[in-house]
Amino acid sequence: MALALDPTPALHTWSLFRTMGRYVAPGSAPSGALAENTDGGGLPLLELPAQLAAHGFASAQLCHFYLPTTEASYLAELRAAFDAAGVDLEVLLVDDGDVVHPEHGREQQRWLGSWLDVAEQLGTPRVRVPAGDQLPSEETLALSAARLRELAAEHPDLRVLTENWRGLLVDAAATRRLLELLEGEVGLLVDTGNWDGEDKYRQIAAVAGQAECSQVKAREFAPGVLDEADLEQSLEVLAEAGYAGRLSLVYAGSDDDEWGRLAQMQEIVRRALD
Repeated sequence: MALALDPTPALHTWSLFRTMGRYVAPGSAPSGALAENTDGGGLPLLELPAQLAAHGFASAQLCHFYLPTTEASYLAELRAAFDAAGVDLEVLLVDDGDVVHPEHGREQQRWLGSWLDVAEQLGTPRVRVPAGDQLPSEETLALSAARLRELAAEHPDLRVLTENWRGLLVDAAATRRLLELLEGEVGLLVDTGNWDGEDKYRQIAAVAGQAECSQVKAREFAPGVLDEADLEQSLEVLAEAGYAGRLSLVYAGSDDDEWGRLAQMQEIVRRALD
């Protein structure tokens, strides 16, 4: 039975980290979670939109750390490249920042705000930011909600999203509680591969119906071999939960042929939707 999901060919650009030369722009990862690297010799970001289109993708979620500069002229050029390729920039993904850090939370909030300014210049309608990297408690969840709502209020032309990710949103209960506190002012992007454990599908199902965007991650059960059953089950969970957004594919495996593995993922999704 065909799954009722959006068929738009969509991609999370983390899938192309090797293709992009493992590029991480200076100053884009203050936590140190990613090592800055400008010497990889990979695909230049301005050429990425055309390559996405050539490989059959019509939508992209863009990692912030791929941007070599945030100068207005460069952002205009990048925006034009996406427009020329006919690839929709669905979301700018800001992959660092901890608004609930006990010492630097406010500073991190301001840093994230600067990336929301970048998203506005790129013309993307959405930006995803982390909810926080501290353990969930009523206090940390309330603080995250307050600061995320402030970011959203400061950028009314953007739809701010967060994700079931990092130390704060470790399970469905924490994620649902944060969404309650956000009262619709900030939305959810659900990643099917961020939670592990025997009940991971149940956990994803508990939040997927509230999500506006997704990242559908392919696991490997051996090096270079996709776990097709896990991917198919994740798609079923999204459909049964009533998720209505795009399916942005994430390849995070070991094969250097990222385009090849993404093509394999696209075929699995096509079969599920046919």
